[in-house]
Amino acid sequence: MITVEALFVEIHGLQRQDLERWIGNAWVRPDGDPGHYLFREIDVARIRLIMELREHLEIEEPALPTVLSLLDQLYDLRRRLRGLNAALEETVPAEIRERLLERLGGGLS
Repeated sequence: MITVEALFVEIHGLQRQDLERWIGNAWVRPDGDPGHYLFREIDVARIRLIMELREHLEIEEPALPTVLSLLDQLYDLRRRLRGLNAALEETVPAEIRERLLERLGGGLS
């Protein structure tokens, strides 16, 4: 976990008012209280993502909640598919897995 000060050193171009707004909008959810936030690796990645969406992909702030929600859903689905793939690897015989993969037209990983 890193402090707000370390976060500003790590992420060049991050503005305090942007960070505070993103926390207020619950787009970033650090631990701790205002003025004493601690950021996990996932928070830092989320901040980088928001900056990338805004600066490089030119997604305007009113659209960010929708884009972030869709990305969250995509990441959750990928996590679930990895879990399904692991469960299949552990419980289903190889020949059945191969037939499933053929039927799906690709892989689950």
